[in-house]
Amino acid sequence: MTLAAATAAAANENLAQISNYLIYSSMAVYTLAFFAHIAEWLFGSRSKVARTAAALTAPAEEAAAPPVTVTKAGATAVLERPKVVTRAASGARDVPDGPGAHGGTEQGDLYGRIAVSLTVLAFLLAAAGVVARALSVQRAPWGNMYEFSTTFSTVAVGVYLALLLAGKNIRWAGLPLVTTVLLDLGFAVTYLYTESDQLVPALDSYWLWIHVSTAIFCGAVFYLGAVGAVLYLFRDAYERKLARGGQPGTFATSVMERLPSAASLDKFSYRVNAAVFPLWTFTIIAGAIWAGDAWGRYWGWDAKEVWSFITWVAYAAYLHARATAGWKGRRAAYIALVAFLCFLWNYYGVNMFVNSLHSYAGV
Repeated sequence: MTLAAATAAAANENLAQISNYLIYSSMAVYTLAFFAHIAEWLFGSRSKVARTAAALTAPAEEAAAPPVTVTKAGATAVLERPKVVTRAASGARDVPDGPGAHGGTEQGDLYGRIAVSLTVLAFLLAAAGVVARALSVQRAPWGNMYEFSTTFSTVAVGVYLALLLAGKNIRWAGLPLVTTVLLDLGFAVTYLYTESDQLVPALDSYWLWIHVSTAIFCGAVFYLGAVGAVLYLFRDAYERKLARGGQPGTFATSVMERLPSAASLDKFSYRVNAAVFPLWTFTIIAGAIWAGDAWGRYWGWDAKEVWSFITWVAYAAYLHARATAGWKGRRAAYIALVAFLCFLWNYYGVNMFVNSLHSYAGV
């Protein structure tokens, strides 16, 4: 080995170590962000939440009570009772969004802003770690499951922060996002870690940048859509109970009343899934073109190819269900979650447990 080659190898090894330090540092900051999000939920005042819940659980006869006539000093005034509407029409509700995780108070909002600031810092550290990993191997930083996982979590947080920067009110997604990112990174550094190395010949192609990068981005957006679908199911059940005159528990009231309404969560989940579905279609097409270059055939019913197509069909079924009367709401949300589970199996299961040309077990 020449001196230049030895120097380059040492530099690459140093970059790999720097990447590891940055990933671990981002995990430490994500942990602080996790506790800040918890504080936002715990220390935000619940007085406004309690008032909202009390109004929504008012008896139906009170909500529909007639006007009150008041006589004072010989004059007569008519006072209209405020009406609280929980259902505008059959199958629909007119329920406002909650104040947010902060409970509508300055103290809670302060903790929320701290949580977002820490999330931004952790994102920058993780992104720098991904870039350092790429520089250490001089290729795209997603040639194995460890690299794919660290990049995936970084992109997911990046999408969340971009939506916040665009003015979207989705800070409610911060706690589940940071929690799952910590789990993903912990699993990656504990069980999936692989020393930086060069790619096998089949993967050494510019299509790696195109196909895998779009797959990672699609997965990040699908994840946010799944979070919206899960929270929609909980919030919808809560609103249904209120509409029946039920009295949810204190914890359920505290959490559910800070979330957007079921209609808002349903709309959010649908829009993000619908927006990224065309890109997922392109991802499959790009993978087929890459397979043609690498293996001489565009489609060979390999396990990864099959499950990518199954995931595409599941999301297509979800979008079709949303466009068909009678398949909105809970049933459509269940399909969205099944579709995301197909993506997760394609991401973890096929790569690690199935004998496939795309398997990364032992890498």
